[in-house]
Amino acid sequence: MAGLARHIDPDELIKTLQDHPHEAHKHIAHSERAISHTTPYSSRYATQQEISKFKIPHDGAPADSVHQMLKDELDLDGRPNLNLASFVGTYMEREAEALMVENISKNMSDADEYPAMMDMHTRCISIIAHLWGVQKGEKAIGSATTGSSEAIHLGGLAMKRRWQEKRRAAGKDTSNPNIIMGANAQVALEKFARYFEVEARILDVSEKSHFRLDPDLVKENIDENTIGIFVILGSTYTGHYEPVEEISKILDEYEAKTGVDIPIHVDAASGGFIAPFTHAKVGGPKWNFELPRVKSINTSGHKFGLVYAGVGWIIWRDESQLPKHLVFELHYLGGTEESYTLNFSRPGAQIIGQYFNLIHLGFTGFRSIMENCMTNARLLSKALEASGWYTCVSDIHRKKGEFTFQGAKAAVFGKEGETSADYNAGLPVVAFRFSDSFKKDYPQVKQESVSTLLRVKQYIIPNYPLPPSEEKTEILRVVVRESMSLDLLDRLIADIFSVTQTLMSTDAVDLQAFQPGTSSVEKQHGSVGHDHKNRHKAKRPMEKGVHRTVC
Repeated sequence: MAGLARHIDPDELIKTLQDHPHEAHKHIAHSERAISHTTPYSSRYATQQEISKFKIPHDGAPADSVHQMLKDELDLDGRPNLNLASFVGTYMEREAEALMVENISKNMSDADEYPAMMDMHTRCISIIAHLWGVQKGEKAIGSATTGSSEAIHLGGLAMKRRWQEKRRAAGKDTSNPNIIMGANAQVALEKFARYFEVEARILDVSEKSHFRLDPDLVKENIDENTIGIFVILGSTYTGHYEPVEEISKILDEYEAKTGVDIPIHVDAASGGFIAPFTHAKVGGPKWNFELPRVKSINTSGHKFGLVYAGVGWIIWRDESQLPKHLVFELHYLGGTEESYTLNFSRPGAQIIGQYFNLIHLGFTGFRSIMENCMTNARLLSKALEASGWYTCVSDIHRKKGEFTFQGAKAAVFGKEGETSADYNAGLPVVAFRFSDSFKKDYPQVKQESVSTLLRVKQYIIPNYPLPPSEEKTEILRVVVRESMSLDLLDRLIADIFSVTQTLMSTDAVDLQAFQPGTSSVEKQHGSVGHDHKNRHKAKRPMEKGVHRTVC
């Protein structure tokens, strides 16, 4: 998620830097400007001056030099495959990459110019709709988006418009719409409410509700102004699936008593490409268009759809669920098409990549990949709990129906032939914290130090609080993606244990060196936000609203 950034005045910044002699090397003026060069490192950027950061330079530079300088700077980024914080895919097969590069210049808004690409888009919608249980007699309709955030906004807006139409037809007030979600919701859901002027009823989550939307609180908060419920198929905090069918039954009962029809939008950003393929499904209950109350579903192709970042999907169960006045008929570059998106121009290569994956892998290929992810996530979970140092907040490694930690000795490793159906359903996410016994024996050790020391080994594993009302509990979280091989998992487990042992043998004073360090000039002066040390300065405290988490 790109953050807001402020303009930086380079003159003011240099004046500030002049007060700090140790920064002087950063703004030494050079009169000589070499234009010719033999290698990228013999250009003027090698020793004479830095690459311009905040104003366009007067003179350009050779392409190979700029490429090398930017490449060197980007080497400071984390390694995508070791970014275990993110749900977004970092691997595609060479043939898929080749197709995407060959079509990287194609624009999805130019439907008349790229009819073959648009045909692939249509096929993807049909394939995904069938995976989600589209019903006979209904005509599903949908669109690719830039990701689940846009898809959620489109789904929420359609629910708001349908609610408004019903209320106006009945001569009722439409000024106070509300939408319900759990405090574990990803920030895009709250963004919808704020951007489209809908009251967000953000319901507390708890250990009792498995840190997900609480059906009992849903009962207490719905009314005639509720435009819909956002139900999440895979919490970004702990990987738990929210109980779609249970909430659907609550809404059925409410409609029987009051006549108020409240729809469900399923945010299946990750689960939409996991639940259809794993043996566990969602643990037994229904979650998709098999439930009449589920009107729309979104997912991220760039998560477990196994495509690089830049593609999401939203599908409505039937054309009647998409208000006509939200659909634009576009006359553009010689053709006519209907469109319901927040963006216009957007890359088409990701759609091609998605279609490649669907056809290349097929159902059995996707099932194999998702089951592998679940198996490795269970292995990591059980290894962590077997150490006695950690307790998992996620539950996909516990036998179906069990949701409590039974102690380190209860961590029994899997048997040959078992599948995800033998365990609780959920995302391949491992959310874990220090065990109570570890915290008692080593009170000086901060859990965030584990994250910091693992970063030294190039792993990116975030440490952050659970949602509001449970924010006193912090968790470390690993997302097990397709590219997490058994060898890498074995090394990860060994490194987590090694880091933990290092912290156990280190005194409290030395531990301060393991806390997050200083930020870049851009972060300090241009970012609209606060770093780890200054998070207490935020405009809204953590208990007010939805956390960002990492997605």
